[in-house]
Amino acid sequence: MTVDFNKRIDRSGSNSLKFDARQAYFGRVDVMPMWVADMDFAAPQAVTDALVQRAQHPLYGYTMYPDSLYQSMIDWCHRRYGWEIKHTEIMMCPGVVPSLHAAIQALTEPNAKVIVQPPVYFPFFSAVTQTGRELVLNPLQLQDGEYSFDLNHFEECAKQGAKLLLLCSPHNPVGRVWRSDELQALLDIAERYHITIISDEIHADLIYPGQRHLPLAEMTDSVNIITAIAPSKTFNILGMGLSTLVVPDKQQRKQINQVFDSWHVSAANPFSITAFEAAYQHGEVWLDDLMRYLANSLQWVADFVASEIPQMSLIQPEGTYLLWFDCRDLGLDNQALRRFFIDEAGVGMNPGYVFGDCGGGFMRMNIGTPQQQVEQAMQQIASALRKAF
Repeated sequence: MTVDFNKRIDRSGSNSLKFDARQAYFGRVDVMPMWVADMDFAAPQAVTDALVQRAQHPLYGYTMYPDSLYQSMIDWCHRRYGWEIKHTEIMMCPGVVPSLHAAIQALTEPNAKVIVQPPVYFPFFSAVTQTGRELVLNPLQLQDGEYSFDLNHFEECAKQGAKLLLLCSPHNPVGRVWRSDELQALLDIAERYHITIISDEIHADLIYPGQRHLPLAEMTDSVNIITAIAPSKTFNILGMGLSTLVVPDKQQRKQINQVFDSWHVSAANPFSITAFEAAYQHGEVWLDDLMRYLANSLQWVADFVASEIPQMSLIQPEGTYLLWFDCRDLGLDNQALRRFFIDEAGVGMNPGYVFGDCGGGFMRMNIGTPQQQVEQAMQQIASALRKAF
């Protein structure tokens, strides 16, 4: 590897949400922070070098989006996925969550039904409810340790008049990388009922060996697909706040732009633009090394859980650096489960219930950290479980 991912970097005192908000979120500062979905690895050196070079220019005024910014993303998607994106289809946006809010507000009327598939990234819920739309739940099905779409129920939701679906692909928190047949079945129903799909694909680059991410927009010309993608998760530059929507339909682009214009917000700043472009242009080797490292950490956890923690099971992820543990056999309610991991194990994770009611009894762990940290967290959990159960 060209990068030492084992290197420990002290993030305390850097205004890191993951580290410096532990007291506020967990009630104690000494828990191991395995929660917020950013990584504890240094961004690619090329990104840091580009930022330093930009900072040396002493003017940080109003900033435009250069053509090279768009081209860096177009080239990346072509190389990695064979996905041909046009410059005109790309909308620069101030983060994925604001993009979801803007797209929902632009493309639906108040009280419109919007489908969400829990357990799922919790801002999906608020993006619907905070824009005054009606949340329609189409829960994923869990069978034999694997999640899948409930297509029959999805069609029932469509029959109720829902015209918009928020899709998480790859899926956070359950780690699924959806197969072609699964996505095609979803598209068939969407086409039949004229449903627009907003596909959140910001974890698309974080895929384990043997899996392949399929951009949903590449699979159809007959369903309106809006795709959220960004280098933020991929290269650990989430604090930069710059993301994109790929919107092939000209009228939909206009509608979403009108919402952003009404908010008087912009994603343009000299550093977010610099980091975005440098990551896509020069970060590929770093990413390939990262995924090998994460795959090793994942395998270690899977082996450890199988041999040392019979009370829990790991839902084997196909992508992301997030692990989804089934802890229902512990027999604890949601709050007791959360407090057990905080107070007894000293490990701070995301409780599953925040991803929807069907996430109750589960916990989400972030392994985007040096493997020594991952091993220590798992050993603390195993020790706590031996004492308590």
